[in-house]
Amino acid sequence: MKYPLEKTEDQWKEELGEERYNILRQKGTERPHTGAYNLHYEKGTYCCGACNEPLFESNSKFDAHCGWPSFDDAIPGKVKNVLDKSHGMIRTEIVCANCGSHLGHVFNDGPTATGQRFCVNSLSVDFKE
Repeated sequence: MKYPLEKTEDQWKEELGEERYNILRQKGTERPHTGAYNLHYEKGTYCCGACNEPLFESNSKFDAHCGWPSFDDAIPGKVKNVLDKSHGMIRTEIVCANCGSHLGHVFNDGPTATGQRFCVNSLSVDFKE
């Protein structure tokens, strides 16, 4: 897939550092209940940790009790869904629409009116007030 912002993997690796590179570019997952934004509820915007593109507003964040930051919606057009058949499962991966970086997965078990739960790695986003 092509994205508006493209860099070489060496450039991403140098800019992101080992942990973030693993999550954002190699589709890694941080351990549950360890991320900085899991229980973070300040007002602001969560932006892509690779390219700084705004992805989620704080008013869409909720505690899903799953150990990762969860949102019931993304900013329109900022997140793309990708079929993920890894690890013997069929899931929907979510990536930044600007740079293609891995954010997490979206599930259709959310408790709000959208019915969605965007389950995001804390290391894949940065918070801006």
